[in-house]
Amino acid sequence: MANSNTGQKNKYFPVDDSQVAAIQGHLKAINQPQALAENLRNLSSLGGVEGLLSLLHSNRNSGAEESSVSQRREFLGTNALPPAPRNSFWQLFVDTFDDATLQILIAAAVVSLCIGIYDDPTTGYVEGLAILAAVLIVSVVTAVNDYQKESQFRDLSAANDDVDVLVIRSGKAAQISVHSIVVGDVVCIEAGDQIPCDGVLLQYDGLQVDESALTGEPEDINKDDSCDPFVLSGCTVEAGSAQFLAIAVGKNSQWGVIKSKLDQEQEQTPLQEKLDDMAAMIGYVGMAAAAATFIAMMYIKIVIKPEYLQDVTIFNHALEAFIIGVTIVVVAVPEGLPLAVTISLAYSTKQMLADQNLIRHLTACETMGNATNICSDKTGTLTENRMTVVRGWFANQKDEDATKSSNKKLTGSALETILQGIACCSTARVVGTDPSESVGPVSDNRPHVIGNKTEAALLIWAKTNYNDDSESRRVKAKFGRKDGSRLFPFSSSRKCMSVLVRGDGSDSYTLYHKGAAETVLENCSKYLDVDGTEQKMTESKKAEFRSLIKEYASKALRCVVLCHRAGAEKVVNVQKVTINDLQKKLEKDMTLDALVGIVDPLRGDVIDAVSTCQRAGIFVRMVTGDNLDTAKAIAKDAGILTEGGITMEGAEFRKLSPSELDDVLPKLQVLARSSPEDKHTLVQRLNGGLLPETEEEWLEAHPGRNFSKEKDLLLPGYKEEWSKGNVHGGEVVGVTGDGTNDGPALKAADVGLSMGLSGTDVAKKASDIIIMDDKFSSIVKAVLWGRSVFDNIRKFLQFQLTVNVVALTITFLSAIVGYKPPLNAVMMLWVNLIMDTMGALALGTEPPTAELLDRRPYRRDASLISRPMWRNILVQSTYQLALLVMLLNKGPIWFGCEDGSTHHFTIIFNAFVFCQVFNEFNAREIGDRFDPFRAMSGSPMFLMVIFFTIVAQYLIVEYGGDFTQTYPLSWDEWKITASLGAASIPFGFLMRQIPVPEDPETFAGIGKSKKKFKASFLGTLVAVLLPIVAALIYQLYNEVEELKD
Repeated sequence: MANSNTGQKNKYFPVDDSQVAAIQGHLKAINQPQALAENLRNLSSLGGVEGLLSLLHSNRNSGAEESSVSQRREFLGTNALPPAPRNSFWQLFVDTFDDATLQILIAAAVVSLCIGIYDDPTTGYVEGLAILAAVLIVSVVTAVNDYQKESQFRDLSAANDDVDVLVIRSGKAAQISVHSIVVGDVVCIEAGDQIPCDGVLLQYDGLQVDESALTGEPEDINKDDSCDPFVLSGCTVEAGSAQFLAIAVGKNSQWGVIKSKLDQEQEQTPLQEKLDDMAAMIGYVGMAAAAATFIAMMYIKIVIKPEYLQDVTIFNHALEAFIIGVTIVVVAVPEGLPLAVTISLAYSTKQMLADQNLIRHLTACETMGNATNICSDKTGTLTENRMTVVRGWFANQKDEDATKSSNKKLTGSALETILQGIACCSTARVVGTDPSESVGPVSDNRPHVIGNKTEAALLIWAKTNYNDDSESRRVKAKFGRKDGSRLFPFSSSRKCMSVLVRGDGSDSYTLYHKGAAETVLENCSKYLDVDGTEQKMTESKKAEFRSLIKEYASKALRCVVLCHRAGAEKVVNVQKVTINDLQKKLEKDMTLDALVGIVDPLRGDVIDAVSTCQRAGIFVRMVTGDNLDTAKAIAKDAGILTEGGITMEGAEFRKLSPSELDDVLPKLQVLARSSPEDKHTLVQRLNGGLLPETEEEWLEAHPGRNFSKEKDLLLPGYKEEWSKGNVHGGEVVGVTGDGTNDGPALKAADVGLSMGLSGTDVAKKASDIIIMDDKFSSIVKAVLWGRSVFDNIRKFLQFQLTVNVVALTITFLSAIVGYKPPLNAVMMLWVNLIMDTMGALALGTEPPTAELLDRRPYRRDASLISRPMWRNILVQSTYQLALLVMLLNKGPIWFGCEDGSTHHFTIIFNAFVFCQVFNEFNAREIGDRFDPFRAMSGSPMFLMVIFFTIVAQYLIVEYGGDFTQTYPLSWDEWKITASLGAASIPFGFLMRQIPVPEDPETFAGIGKSKKKFKASFLGTLVAVLLPIVAALIYQLYNEVEELKD
């Protein structure tokens, strides 16, 4: 790891090559897996934490020096893991030959090659060699696609692993990429974070860590500086907060050693599974067609005995018929279906990342497209999360404009109490107002905030108006030190946080507490007066506060109360007190210091985004921990709360029975003062996710209750009861979450959406999509891309089934009327390449259009092939079949070529391929809209595929010769066959004039269904197709009569 080219020592990390091995040995000795006792002994022999700090030339308070980072990374490693070994291109290429159909085709080609060389050494090898070459091309293309697919998946995994962490470097707090951590950094963690590297504790407060990812032990581990000061990467902080010294990063960490031996497998999405089933069914049809073609060809040879087969032996004819049959199977088996999903998902996930959506699970991409409900947080998602204190009550002094420092009248002990509470009762940090000093992008001159934005608003208020140094106050409080202050971070379930701050130079402790205004107010028996004295909280004074809270809330302000209680050491043992003890013994009889109104402006794009969702049939609900009046005001402004909509608080929500909640859900638009458990229950009743299915599971959720008497009375209910009222599978629910306790709701949702900026690591791990910018409009983009994936697959399905029907039918019909199949094995394999890989690339990468959000989402059980798609497939197939039969029958007359000659079949082949080229334009729309050339500039891949197909077709026809059994065509023949193929475009217009609407029953979500189509769907199709089918039958009849003559 050391580099001999390193020259001068860094004064902040004076280590050379000769010392690196010793440092590495010491670090390894204190970080052995499952060896706590030995690690403790080795740490003690180093001189404890202070000796370790000295060894790594780091500082407990200021961390590592920024100038030493590059040398630390060079000597002691980077916090990134080497990627797991991937399959080589050669391995992927070899794997393509595992397909049984290709193996049969290769075997048949080898037999054909041997017999051909035996019969005609000069040219007999051509057909067998051509088939082998075509198989080789198909295998190479498949391997290339698999290689690209794996590369896309690895890129996605790398983006998913790259998160920001908080460290102390050169005495400053900095938010950096997890990959930038080096040994010697001081890393800050709190509840909900995933530990980014191995380390030793420096400061801690109530730290509990879930180490099950490494040890398999389900119990949370209490961490302290005497019994267990070691924290390990990959584990999750369940409670408390801490700072630790990084001692092992990347592949040298315990998690790194394990992860480097793991290889992630790409998951199979529900749509891929559904398409696999459809592909199998189509394959069976293809095998039946292949068998029928083989039997028909053998019948013609043995029974009819046409003249053109007189010189062909039965064995050779049987071999040719077998090769044609196997080729039909190759063409019929639509391996392009799952390939199209993979290509579309890979393309979409890459584009979604640019739209601030990081896809953690591929299933979420397609599922989000048919979401019917979105349960959104308020703060940071619907609002900007740029908090500012604008109004307040401070020590019995009202401030109607808290943004002006000229209004400030606080002094003395009252001011000191409020500032101490703001500084210490917080985990947020304000980095600085100079963008050059800030970490991350800064769009204005406001300070850059790390941590909770509500806490930061208070810190900024204190700094701006009173020039308070919050960091100095925290340092003096000695959080996480022995006999120092205690911190209990904000809990979304409690809606508050507390700290116990030790007095400067004394053994006394003061509780500082802040939280939801109306809740904290009820626990206050006094209030702080302007002179610093504590006054009794009378009922009239409490009523005044309630009125003030309601006034602030009605103006969409977040209301927060700050309070304190002195003499905490007289009530509890400060160093051993738990959150439960705080709630029961200390968080009451407090003195109210301040009540502030904090504005968090609605995001500028939210109103349009919510309106777009509603137009798309998606029910948007606000689920927030904020005050009901505040939530209602924001919801009205955003367009979420509409006339007739229901608003409710969590306390009322929890009292409902399952049936009562089901009655409320269709109109429930705002759920305020809700807990994470309320959000989880809401999701369960909407989609049935993770509901108890057995009596045992119900009793586990409701210990001590009576299942038989209360199963229909207590939320969230149970699966059997829920299923009776949701026969179509319930709603498809997307849920946003940012806190550790949101994990269960994110898991229960069909798509869990965590917040990239404000979300904890626990929330991100539980989610399916990370919204990188926390914006609601980015969620709408996820819906758009999800619908685009679904529609792109349907476009490809429409295109492929048309080719399938035509290719299989023309081959079978030509066989039964006595013709040698006009499309030989090489031609069929080329068509297969156009249909599968080329079609998947062209249609799977179509960009989304805004019109996708003008329809409602599809139901869970909706068919992949809609009524309009069946219309399009049948009309195009009928035209192409009629055209090919006419060319089979009249082609020799029209083009002056010999009947059944290579020239004749090349004309049919060319017309057929151009039918597919132009029908690919038709396939860009699956409904009634006719605009095949719309926005071509936005589909470069589509244009490249069309260009490649035409060029390759020209080369195959003009220069294929005996190898592809084609005949060079004249310019007039090229123009005529291309024009016949181009006729697919006007047929695309005509078929869309047939009134075949989608089945209204396939849609879900809000909004009215369109008027049902009363005319018979089948009747209309029969009426339109009957003349064409009759013409087709007539042509076949003529063929049979000519054979008899």
